Amino acid sequence: MKSFDYVGLFKDFVKEERIQNLRILEINEAGNLTHFLQQIPNHTLSIYPESDMMNMKFPDMSFDLVLHSDVLEHIKYPIRGLSECYRILKPGGYCAFTIPMIVDRLTISREGMPPSYHGSSDNLSDDLIVHTEYGCDSWRQVIQAGFQQCRLFSIDYPSSLALVAVK
Repeated sequence: MKSFDYVGLFKDFVKEERIQNLRILEINEAGNLTHFLQQIPNHTLSIYPESDMMNMKFPDMSFDLVLHSDVLEHIKYPIRGLSECYRILKPGGYCAFTIPMIVDRLTISREGMPPSYHGSSDNLSDDLIVHTEYGCDSWRQVIQAGFQQCRLFSIDYPSSLALVAVK
């Protein structure tokens, strides 16, 4: 909402005419936002495993906004996933997302380490494997993927941070 200079509630934000005209891609369900985003006519929900973030089947420059929440850490090649977001965004578009982040250390790949999972310890499915543990330099992958800017928003520091990549 900050990227669109909107102050107010999300339930009202999605009803704004300029927001209603956006083409929005939501990758997996972005928390409790899906219910509201479905009120936007050009909203598309793309869910794993039908959709592969590293090889999305959408044409270049087809969306104004791409959203994902706690997905990127599960992608084996996260820069590739972000570059796909970049590819499908129109110029000036936004990719807004959250990732679990340990703010007092740098990002690390878990390659060669024992598997780590997010979610319930009852469910150790391969799609919950964590490939990247994000730290204070998480913005670097956004720039490496081609974006010109990475904005960081503190919702509830340090437990809740959101990133917005700008094409």
